Amino acid sequence: MAVVRVDATGAHSWSSPGRATRLVHAAATHPGRVRSVNEDSSLVAPPVFLIADGMGGYARGDVASRLVVESFESLASLHEVLPADVEAAIATAQTRVAALAAEFSSAPGSTLVTAAYVLEDGHGYWLLANIGDSRAYTYAGGVLEQISKDHSVVQELIDAGRLTRDQALGHPERHVVTRAIGALTRSEADFALIPAEPGSRLLLCSDGLTSELSDTAILHILSEGADPGRTSLTLVDAAVAAGGHDNVTVVVVDVEGVGASAPSAERTAPGPPEGRGR
Repeated sequence: MAVVRVDATGAHSWSSPGRATRLVHAAATHPGRVRSVNEDSSLVAPPVFLIADGMGGYARGDVASRLVVESFESLASLHEVLPADVEAAIATAQTRVAALAAEFSSAPGSTLVTAAYVLEDGHGYWLLANIGDSRAYTYAGGVLEQISKDHSVVQELIDAGRLTRDQALGHPERHVVTRAIGALTRSEADFALIPAEPGSRLLLCSDGLTSELSDTAILHILSEGADPGRTSLTLVDAAVAAGGHDNVTVVVVDVEGVGASAPSAERTAPGPPEGRGR
């Protein structure tokens, strides 16, 4: 397939403290075939990666998602990102996006999924936080795992056993979220600490990808072995070709380097992992 009008960063790399691990990363986005405004925003600023999917249409969802990204930009300058830093950035984003309600008749909002590369006892992890239905996946050893949980009406139906994941792809309420930044009530983020092992791949995406492509289709593209730049383009192009009913944005990060395998994943929800000293 030929990529049409896809904005992409190309592949770049970043070395972790101590240079034992290298992160090779890229991002791509497309407004889709239906919408004239791209309300998605992304941040690729190692060790922090983020996607925000704005909501509100002409009520400036694009502004809301951009404010989320701006609230996290300062984390890129930190030598070490702590859970408290992520919590503070989320609180700032909540305040700034909520303030938009005074400017528009309907309050804009945004989803958030962010992953920061952190070290614990010499092992690399992804410090993950999400609000809404933008997702995070890991791919390793031929296995794709969703490591975030959607805050959506459809996910609640799946949890209740009233809907299968295949049925969710075409559900009329698949875009209705139950938590968002800037909504009328403050929404808590779910946090997780996920091993970032060498040889693994991280995918962050807005629901413009997952509403068009099944996990099987995403797995196929991630497993083709292309670099993050080409992979991000292929994912976005595939979602647009499948319908492109929404804006679609992806961030792909490959973890490279030599190191001992990390312990099992530690997950907590909805509160953050325990803080640690700088």
